[in-house]
Amino acid sequence: MQYFVVMIDYGRRGREAIVDPEVTRREVVSRVASGEYKNISFIHEIVDGAVENITADILAEAALPEIPLAEIPATGADLQADRFDHERDLRKHESV
Repeated sequence: MQYFVVMIDYGRRGREAIVDPEVTRREVVSRVASGEYKNISFIHEIVDGAVENITADILAEAALPEIPLAEIPATGADLQADRFDHERDLRKHESV
């Protein structure tokens, strides 16, 4: 049996492992290229109990350039998390 595990990182909101035994390698590459899978932590291929990290191979097949984190624009969720962090920091420094 062969299947793929795609770990998506949502930052402060946590992570999600997408595992579907019916999804082929071609489908995983297609989903990465289309942007359906974003913020990928890793992609593992599991064949007969053996695990192989194929993240670099899949990203290369999807022809996605690696972008440094500093160049990735903040999403609405990131901006909201930043605002919550800032408000928490302000509360920590308030006088009682």
